[in-house]
Amino acid sequence: MTAVIYYICLPVIYLLSLLPFPLLYLFSDFCCFILYRVVGYRKKIVLQNLRNSFPQKNEKEIQQICNEFYSYFCDLFLETFKTLTISKASMLKHCSFTPETVALFRKLEAEGKSVVLVMGHKGNWEWAGNTFSLMCPQQLYVIYHPLRNKYFDGLMYKMRTHFGTKLIAMQDTFRDMVKFRSETNATAFIADQSPRRDNAQWVDFLNQDTPVFTGTERIAKKMGYPVVYVSVHKLKRGYYSVSAEVLIDDPKAMADGEITRIHTVRLEADIIHQPATWLWTHRRWKHKR
Repeated sequence: MTAVIYYICLPVIYLLSLLPFPLLYLFSDFCCFILYRVVGYRKKIVLQNLRNSFPQKNEKEIQQICNEFYSYFCDLFLETFKTLTISKASMLKHCSFTPETVALFRKLEAEGKSVVLVMGHKGNWEWAGNTFSLMCPQQLYVIYHPLRNKYFDGLMYKMRTHFGTKLIAMQDTFRDMVKFRSETNATAFIADQSPRRDNAQWVDFLNQDTPVFTGTERIAKKMGYPVVYVSVHKLKRGYYSVSAEVLIDDPKAMADGEITRIHTVRLEADIIHQPATWLWTHRRWKHKR
């Protein structure tokens, strides 16, 4: 049955990916109306997350962020489909790296340093990965959760590897990083997952007691790779700018928990700066200490 659904959906997905951007965003506006105004998809979760994260904001401000978030959310969904057929020139036009960021990764490559990249579900992280593979000299590996549906998992794999990015299933992370140690590369971790309570570090994040996944820190220490924070900023509809900074030069010299705390604080600052472009539908605070 899943195969039937996949092959019914596939032509529609490719058709959407071929739409010119103005038509794509017109369709996104329609999807937003249905998802937000008619269905109310996870609206209670989004509003509760926003109210808890920004207690200093009044209800009008919360509703405004919520409105902007659903528009961004639908754009993100369709922009991801666009990755199937987008050209290199168009990809670089719509998602660019700052000159300083490109220079940083070239410097790290020249020094023979592999790095751990850490980022959140903010901006268009899918496009950021594709642009990295076009602009930066390192081989990019992205840690991901394979989907249960093998057909749609294959489709996501194709979108994410369109321009040369490679994927590592989460359960194979350390083994594969050791295997690829002979090359200079960058391995990207998404830091705002929702880990189990027994596998988390608890920090104050967006005014809430929050469990944070510690795998990024543990692997950076084992591999001895510098930790680089990647920020994806939305410039305007359909356009993003990516910047990066070295957070930790020598992870082995850091106290336990300090790397996790530092990159969590950095992500929080990004979200506060542009709150509508983070994944508020995520059940980030479903676990309690």
